[in-house]
Amino acid sequence: MNAPHHTVSPFFVTAGKRLWYDFVRGVIAWFCRLYWRAGIEGTGHIPRHGAFILAPVHRSNIDTPLVCAVTSRRLRYMGKDSMWKYRWSAWFFDSLGGFPVHRGEPDRQALRTCEQVLSAGEPLVVFPEGTRQSGPIIESVFDGVAYLALRTGAPIVPVGIGGSEGAMPKGARFIKPVKVQLLVGAPLAVKAPEPGERVARRAVRELTDELTAVLQALFDEAQAAAGA
Repeated sequence: MNAPHHTVSPFFVTAGKRLWYDFVRGVIAWFCRLYWRAGIEGTGHIPRHGAFILAPVHRSNIDTPLVCAVTSRRLRYMGKDSMWKYRWSAWFFDSLGGFPVHRGEPDRQALRTCEQVLSAGEPLVVFPEGTRQSGPIIESVFDGVAYLALRTGAPIVPVGIGGSEGAMPKGARFIKPVKVQLLVGAPLAVKAPEPGERVARRAVRELTDELTAVLQALFDEAQAAAGA
C-alpha cells in the first residue's frame, strides 16, 4: 500500500525516531572510524543551534553516510519521492532525516522545500556539485547552495572529504578499507534577507565562487591527510 501524501512541515520528530537516528548514526560513525580509519577535524565549526547548510565535496556514494559523523545533530537530506512509496520506507527515511523531492517538478520546487527545512531551523545537507564527480578539481559547483543561504540567512558549512573516491569510485560494487579524512571548514556567514528582499544574481555568483575556492582548499587538505 502506498503511503499517504507526505509533506515536509511540520517538523515533528517522535522520541522513537530520534533514538533510532542516534543509534543508526552511532553505528555509521563507528563503522567509518573502524573500516576507513576516518579522521574528522573541525567539528567545532558546526553550529550547535539553528539552521545551516552542510556543503560537502562529492566523490563517492559513501559521502552521504560519512557526513552524518561530523555532528550529533539530526541532519536533513533530500531524496527522490519514490523512496517514500511505502509506509515502512517513508518511516525509515523520515527517521534518518530524509525528506522527499518530487521528480519531474521544476528545480525551484525543490529549492522551496529546502527553504522550508532551513526556515524550521533544521540543518540541511546539500552537495554543491550536485552529483558525484571525479578527480582533484572542484569545478562544477551549482548556484543552489548560495541561493538557499542568501534566501534564508543560513550559513554554509563546507566540508572536504579526502579518500572517499578511492574507497568507492563510480561504478564500484564494493567498498575498500582505505583511509578517509573529513575536514569541516569555518562557516560562510551571510546576511539574513529583509522581508520581501530579492536575491541578487551577482551575490549568488560571488558566494558560489567563494564556496568553490574554500571547498577546493579543504578538499586538497583532506586528500593530503588521507594519503590520496
